Amino acid sequence: MKKNMQGFTLIELMIVIAILGILLAIAIPAYQDYLARARAAEGLNMAAPAKLAVSESTLSSLDGQTFPADATAAGYTAATSTYVSGITIANGTITVTTQATGCATDPVFTLVPAVDAGKVSWTCTSGSPCAPASCR
Repeated sequence: MKKNMQGFTLIELMIVIAILGILLAIAIPAYQDYLARARAAEGLNMAAPAKLAVSESTLSSLDGQTFPADATAAGYTAATSTYVSGITIANGTITVTTQATGCATDPVFTLVPAVDAGKVSWTCTSGSPCAPASCR
């Protein structure tokens, strides 16, 4: 009777480990980039209450187009988090400063409002390649 051999040879196992090493060498930096972008995006999420405060203040002004001078005039109390060091409002423009995001330089987002037909729209700018697509 012939006995069937089972299992893998050493060379087959080494090939599998080499393939996994190559995949991990590609995947880990991509994952770290994804994490940095997600941390930076928290800045835009934290800016949502500030956008609402500026929009309400602007639309409830006498002419419906006057932007609030600062956060107090907008009725907004600034908040911070692990990845957002500060949010400021100046003449309706919101500036979000991030921190510890893992990006080469922590992005600063500038949200500029515009009023058109009773609606406030926002334009986001940032010079960082780490910024979300909506703000590049």
